[in-house]
Amino acid sequence: MCAARSGRRASVRCMPKPKHWTVVEEESLQDCRVFTVQRVRSRSPRTGAERDFFDIDSADWVNVVPVTAEGEVVMVWQYRHGSRTLTLETPGGMVDPGETPAEAAVREVLEETGYAPGELVSVGDVNPNPAIFRNRLHGFMVRDAVRVAEVRNESTEETVVELVPLEALRDRARAGEIDHALCLSVIFLFELNERL
Repeated sequence: MCAARSGRRASVRCMPKPKHWTVVEEESLQDCRVFTVQRVRSRSPRTGAERDFFDIDSADWVNVVPVTAEGEVVMVWQYRHGSRTLTLETPGGMVDPGETPAEAAVREVLEETGYAPGELVSVGDVNPNPAIFRNRLHGFMVRDAVRVAEVRNESTEETVVELVPLEALRDRARAGEIDHALCLSVIFLFELNERL
């Protein structure tokens, strides 16, 4: 809802929201193992014209900000094939079939870092990019993460743990050392939850 503002600033004017387009036809184009690509023919509610759009469907994802009792964020370095670079990230990954996002969060943290949560807390979920994605990114934080095992790199994944002091997290992001948009989204949700 829009609310009018008084004072020196101009008041906010509420405009009606756009209407939903109508899906006329869907066609699956490609199955790429971790996602599928669809052509979606939709009709404009304003003009009645039909257009083709393309979207990507994937399983939901999780991303976790694990914090130790000492106030360090458990992060991982890994090679990313899309950017062809090493990235510093909070642990995360896909929600497997039959798994809840919370179960996936615990599994991913344990596999990628060897840490287990003392307490797992949801910090919210977001759409990674509503222009082309249908899935959700579920964000979690872990309080009192404790190292209980070795990192379990399987298949093509290779992670190396770095403990980042909580107070250095923003500086590392500002410096461009943390630039994975999904990680930054969940770090932001974490900060909102913790009101840092």
